Amino acid sequence: MKPRIASLALSCVAAALLSACGTTPNTGSYEDRQDLHAQSISTLAEFRRTDPTLQRRLDSAYAYAIFPKVVNAAVGVGGAHGNGEVYQNGRLIGYADMSQGNIGIQLGAQKYSELILFENARPLDEFKASTVEFDARVSAVAAAAGAADSAQYTNGVLIFTMPETGLMFQAAVGGQKFRFQPYVQNP
Repeated sequence: MKPRIASLALSCVAAALLSACGTTPNTGSYEDRQDLHAQSISTLAEFRRTDPTLQRRLDSAYAYAIFPKVVNAAVGVGGAHGNGEVYQNGRLIGYADMSQGNIGIQLGAQKYSELILFENARPLDEFKASTVEFDARVSAVAAAAGAADSAQYTNGVLIFTMPETGLMFQAAVGGQKFRFQPYVQNP
C-alpha cells in the first residue's frame, strides 16, 4: 500500500511540474472555460458568504484571481494544481493556472479554493508576466467571518483560502507558480 501511495504522490508532483512547463495555461475547450467560469462565480459567492467583510476588500482591490478548485496531494513530496480566472474592474481579463511543488513532512490530499487580491498594478503585472512565485501557505488567510477586515497585503498581494475537502498535514517548503493568458472574446 505504501509504494502505491508514494507512486500516486510522485505522479501528482510530476503532473504539476509538467503542467508548469509551458508559458500559457491550457484553457481547454469553450465548454471547459464555461464550466470554469460557473465554478469561479459560485466559489466567489461562497467566499463572500463565508466572510461578508470580504466584499469591501474586493471593491478596493485593483484586481483579483479566483481558483475554484486546487487539488493538493503529498507523501513527503507534494504537488498541487488549479485553474482560475482573473478579473479587473469586475471584468474577466484572463485565465490563469497555478502549479505548486513542495518537499518536507507532509501526508494527505485535499481540495481547496484560493482567492488572490492585487493591491495595485505592479503585482498584477508581475502575475500576468508569470513572474509571481510564492508560498501561499505562509501568507494565506483562511476564509472565515471577519477575516478580511484584519488581513494585510504582503508585497501587494492578499491571499484567501477555503478548504473544500480532505485533510493535509504539512511542514514543507515549496512554492506556487502562476501562468496567465489574456481573455479574448469569441467573435
